[in-house]
Amino acid sequence: MTARETSYGRIVAPAEIRFERLLPGPIERVWEFLVDSDKRGQWLASGPMELKPGGALELRFRHRDLSPDKAPPPERFREMDEKGHIAHERVLRIEPPRLLSISWGGSDVTFELFPEGEKVCLVLTHRRLPDRAAMIMTSGGWHTHLAILVERAHGRTPPAFWTVFGAIESEYETLYPKP
Repeated sequence: MTARETSYGRIVAPAEIRFERLLPGPIERVWEFLVDSDKRGQWLASGPMELKPGGALELRFRHRDLSPDKAPPPERFREMDEKGHIAHERVLRIEPPRLLSISWGGSDVTFELFPEGEKVCLVLTHRRLPDRAAMIMTSGGWHTHLAILVERAHGRTPPAFWTVFGAIESEYETLYPKP
């Protein structure tokens, strides 16, 4: 794997983190992993999405189902992992097949796709995170979801979500400066 397939997210502005991942193309294939419920459900969360600004987006999270490999969640996520979680969000901006911006609780997430030869660079930017603790947890989550996406995009079986998350969240604690 290349560095951009596994690299850490980074703080790019106050309350803003960014990740880059290099995925096999073409761009339309990677776009489907963002907007198609079944494909998105393989690495993040399934659910319907109205492909227009202001369109409704339902994200149905089932972290334990992202891999056939299983691992127990941290105690603080046990109930969510057992029951799943549904988030109701909105499409903020959409420019197929290059840009998708969505609401995410009180923040927002933008996915940008850039062709690079036979591959596609996915740039994920999460803005308006409330504090350092949220940046750490969110970075651990995105790092894990993107690791699963890289595996799925390459046609490989991803590791259990909680195995990756448990190993990576504490690393962001040391990477992100304390105020």
